[in-house]
Amino acid sequence: MRLGTVLSGDSLLTVASDDGSVVHDISRYAGPDGLCGLIGAVELDDIATIDLSAYPIIDPQNVRWLPPIPKPGKIFCVGLNFSTHAAEVVTEVRDNPTLFTRFPSSFVGHEEPLIRPHVSDTLDWEGEIAVVIGKAGRHISATDAPNHVAGYTVMGENSVREWQLHSKQATAGKNFDSSGSWGPWIVTRDEVPNPSALEIVTELNGSQVQHGKLADLVFDIDAIIAYISTFTELSPGDVIATGTPAGIGHRQKPPRYLAPGDELTIRIPGLMELRNSVADDSAGSK
Repeated sequence: MRLGTVLSGDSLLTVASDDGSVVHDISRYAGPDGLCGLIGAVELDDIATIDLSAYPIIDPQNVRWLPPIPKPGKIFCVGLNFSTHAAEVVTEVRDNPTLFTRFPSSFVGHEEPLIRPHVSDTLDWEGEIAVVIGKAGRHISATDAPNHVAGYTVMGENSVREWQLHSKQATAGKNFDSSGSWGPWIVTRDEVPNPSALEIVTELNGSQVQHGKLADLVFDIDAIIAYISTFTELSPGDVIATGTPAGIGHRQKPPRYLAPGDELTIRIPGLMELRNSVADDSAGSK
């Protein structure tokens, strides 16, 4: 099952699809708290058995796609979690996950423009697979971690490199409004029996620039969930981005950053793809 959130006129709708082609409005089933409330209130395995024929079909071309959970309580990102990416930025792989957080306002949905800020022209791509928490927990063991997963999604965990490198803390460069994206769907965990087999592919204007496999993560999803839940309770709707593979624009020679008119496509082959164009900040230009 694929689950998402769209804006139809002034109405926020929870939507679902078996394969991404036919989209159903399941807002009546989800309730007033939308997708985040749904995955927190219903047994995760039951969501995958929703009878979509009981809900109206909508035209996905007549709505605006939002991040599947527009305002997650927490968004964690794991840095340098592919050894190939750690090597390209010339840093050692650490003994524990490198974490930073992002704000919901830094993300847009599928087919919405990514905004290059007027204060810097160093917006860079980072394609990632993210996991969405479906069951609350603290001190979750790695063995039990899969039971806390609602599903998987695609994230453009993009960075404004110039600002990311202002200090040793990445917060500024990671949180420019509308600089990243995620969605369009959360694919429920029953469709992903072996998460380590998932691949992530990033294309810029139709040319592949990144490719990675979750099997090559330094810290796998179970280890990440266990680590994070040691210091904070994970809640339904929280999002964890697992890291980007090698191939960022900052390390190309010469560096290649996202520019207005570029088209960025990030996909998990066989499951979904996230597409965004790039536009300049209307506040001005550098």
